[in-house]
Amino acid sequence: MHSPTPSSEPADAGVEEQVSDALAFMIVTARRRAARDGDRQIDTAHLLHSLLESDRAVWELLDGGSPQVGKLLGYLVQRSIGYGLAWQGSMEDSGAVPAVSEQPGGVPGWSPSAAKALELAGERARKRGDQHAEGVDLFAGLVADDECRGVEVLRRAGVDTDDLAVRLGVRGVQG
Repeated sequence: MHSPTPSSEPADAGVEEQVSDALAFMIVTARRRAARDGDRQIDTAHLLHSLLESDRAVWELLDGGSPQVGKLLGYLVQRSIGYGLAWQGSMEDSGAVPAVSEQPGGVPGWSPSAAKALELAGERARKRGDQHAEGVDLFAGLVADDECRGVEVLRRAGVDTDDLAVRLGVRGVQG
C-alpha cells in the first residue's frame, strides 16, 4: 500500500493501512486542496470534492450523476473565492464528535468530522470483510455526520441528505 501523502506533506498517521490505493489518491488531492485553500486541516468538504472528482460510485449514489453533481462541484470550486470563505482558517467541528485533541485516535491534519468519517469508512469496510475502505465508504462516513461541511454542501445543492443517509445505512451513526 502506498502512502497517501508524498514525503513533503504531513503524514496521515495510520491512514495508508486502512484505505485502498484509489482512496489514498483521493486523500492526497484533498490534502493538496486544503493546503491550496489555506486550511490547516482536511475537512469533509475537501473530501467530498475529491470523492466527486474521482469516484463514479459516489456519483451513482447521487441519482446516477444527475445535474446535482455539477452543482456540487460548482459550489466546491467556488469555495476559495466566495462560498466557504467563512470556513477558511477555522477548524471544522460539527459538534457530532469530540475535537481532535480529545480524540485519542484522531488523525493529525484532519478535522474531527473528517477523522470520524475516515474511522466510519474503515468500520464499514471491515463489516463487509474488506481490509481497505473505498470512496463510497468514506462518503457514507461523511454523510453520517449531518452537521459537517460536506453535508452542508450537499444540502445546498439540493441533495436529500436524510434519504441518502438511509440508503447508505448510516442514519444515526454519529449521534
